[in-house]
Amino acid sequence: MIDIFSIISLTFASKPKSFFMFSHLNTFFTNKKSLSIGVVFIMMGMLFGNWATLIPYVKQKYALDDAQLGLLLLSMPFGATIANPLATLFINRFGMRQTTIVGMVLMSVFYALPVSVNYLSQTSITLIFTGICLSTTNVAMNTCVTAIEHEDKINIISTCHGLFSAGLGLGSVIASFLIGFKVLPSFHMASISVITLILAFVIRPVLMKIHEEKVVESGAKFTFPKGALLLMILISLCINITEGSMADWTAVFMRDVVKTDDYFIGWGLAGYSIFMALGRFLGDSLVPRFGKNKILKFGGILATLGILIAVFFPYTFPSILGFALVGAGVSCGAPIMYGSAARIPNMAKGAGLATMNTFSIAGFLMGPAIVGFLSKNISLSFAFIFVAVLGLIWSFLVRKVKFY
Repeated sequence: MIDIFSIISLTFASKPKSFFMFSHLNTFFTNKKSLSIGVVFIMMGMLFGNWATLIPYVKQKYALDDAQLGLLLLSMPFGATIANPLATLFINRFGMRQTTIVGMVLMSVFYALPVSVNYLSQTSITLIFTGICLSTTNVAMNTCVTAIEHEDKINIISTCHGLFSAGLGLGSVIASFLIGFKVLPSFHMASISVITLILAFVIRPVLMKIHEEKVVESGAKFTFPKGALLLMILISLCINITEGSMADWTAVFMRDVVKTDDYFIGWGLAGYSIFMALGRFLGDSLVPRFGKNKILKFGGILATLGILIAVFFPYTFPSILGFALVGAGVSCGAPIMYGSAARIPNMAKGAGLATMNTFSIAGFLMGPAIVGFLSKNISLSFAFIFVAVLGLIWSFLVRKVKFY
């Protein structure tokens, strides 16, 4: 069998280091283990991007108003909330590597179901199981990243999150074209699922070579946040509500507010995702240079500016530009928060990360529901302005936090 990881590694290794804006990207793409876990990140983003772009289809299929859609979208965070306390048990029982692969396989199946079933209750149930798979895989794959960083003495967490964003953008673009060509959503999502299953089979041999680590030690578990962790979580909630809202509602905004052509419905999400990916690809170099506080403060201002551009200039290309700025603004948030939570002193190993993950997933998946209720009672544009205010809040809060 052709070793695809060797081909990619040799391709990047053959380029002079000046070819890369930052050398850490060269390190990432010439390391087979980082490439294998990177595939998991990009395919998780790809699956979510395709699903998020099809949300307007689900809304139309069941004739839902914005509040009803927001309630439906709560199904996924409900599943994630159930799974998060169990993720540690799965990883310690079956291993982070096996949990990642199995999670990737199950995600590919459950992401295809919400647009394929015929009843609203079935859509809700499949979204619950999708949330369970997403949350469990998220903890497992981030644990794999930590193990690779520790074993190979490299920094890859921001780049991995960048691959998720790249997958999100690519998925939304693919979905937009398929919507434009009137491809059946069920066939569309089934095709993406098959690709994910094939890639899971391809990366398994390399991913299984990652040194196995427990996600937490004895006594490390979810803890009610206080002190520095509490402030970090408040910032993280603002960032993740923004991320989740953009991911689930950008396509609806482009269709219902901007009233763009079908081919451009997913381009707002694509612009958001591409610039988020770019910020994360550069994050492993930008953060040490400018500092975490400055990056987060500037990011909050940029996210607010981007949303306001989309709201006050609701035309196709200004909206795409606005969402792109939002993506750049939130890009380094998750890598900074996850890394800092894992290094908080005087806490059992893994406790900060486990607690941060609980609130991060909740914020990411509950944000769309909040937007839905605000949109129903006032307007979608007002709901986006509410999200814009969150950017100013986290820009203010970062001044009071020491990140580790």
